[in-house]
Amino acid sequence: MAPSLDPEQLDRYSRQIVLESVGPDGQDRLLDSAVLVVGVGGLGSPVIQYLAAAGIGRLGLVDGDVVERSNLQRQIIHGIDDVGRPKVDSGAEFVADLNPNVTVETDETALSAENATELIEGYDVVVDATDNFPARFLVNDACTLTGTPFVHGAVYRFEGQVTTFDGTGPCYRCLFPSAPPEDAIPDCATAGVLGVVPGTIGTIQATETIKHLLEIGESLNGRVLHYDAKTMDVESVPLKARPECPICGDQPAVDSIQAITYEGDCAIPE
Repeated sequence: MAPSLDPEQLDRYSRQIVLESVGPDGQDRLLDSAVLVVGVGGLGSPVIQYLAAAGIGRLGLVDGDVVERSNLQRQIIHGIDDVGRPKVDSGAEFVADLNPNVTVETDETALSAENATELIEGYDVVVDATDNFPARFLVNDACTLTGTPFVHGAVYRFEGQVTTFDGTGPCYRCLFPSAPPEDAIPDCATAGVLGVVPGTIGTIQATETIKHLLEIGESLNGRVLHYDAKTMDVESVPLKARPECPICGDQPAVDSIQAITYEGDCAIPE
């Protein structure tokens, strides 16, 4: 099929189109792609900005929170006039101003076992930009059980990690079989985070998403990329699938997210 880019699109995406690994056909593929971003905060902001700029045709934004003044230090798609507004509305407005080629679908809600499968259906990739373990396990389980690739990111103080789970290797429960105790890892409000760290990690998440959609480069599937802003060290650590994993293992114990309680340590009952 011949590329269908119009003159405005050829101009807008010209710096990508000239890349041999992208070209007009690759840009067409991006424009035909759909990505769901779960979390419109510190990680979700750079993800949304760069996916919209790259020309992802349809972006889904899921978040039940409103913008707070303390968010603005790192959540770069929101401004002072957005304080008090739903993050999904502020994010959608940002995308519309940046790139009218992109269709935005918003859900002002928290991801839950009741809505996760329905929200994920119809998207090519999910980006996990959440900030707590129950939500991360829910994204993992819903995506793994539906066969939807997803890109995970997390930050803590001066550090961050990124990996991709495309269904051909380990899942998030191979990295964390269960969540650590609730008081073991303080949240961002308690522990703090350097504002640029979510920007770095979110940008890598956006990169992984675009690579997956274009089928180029080497994915982080089977590897966890760890970044330390203090030392500027970047380490790629192998991650192997666990044969006994109850979600992606040799004999999965669970075939529905409704069978799991997403609170506490998020462990799957025996």
